[in-house]
Amino acid sequence: MLAKKTVKNQITLPKKIVDHFPGTEYFDVREEAGRIVLVPVSPGRADEVRIKLEQMGITEADVRDAVEWARRG
Repeated sequence: MLAKKTVKNQITLPKKIVDHFPGTEYFDVREEAGRIVLVPVSPGRADEVRIKLEQMGITEADVRDAVEWARRG
């Protein structure tokens, strides 16, 4: 099977491959000996929180400011 890289460096994984990993949304991506290796991962609770904060547009600076505000109280 072939996958083509777009001008935005995106690759669509073939359905026949993805079907082997139901429910997987994230893959660890690394290079090994000139090959791209994808390893399915299940995000831990901390990762889930980071993802949710990112989706909400909350930055690390926002979190830092909130912590500082709460400590002043």
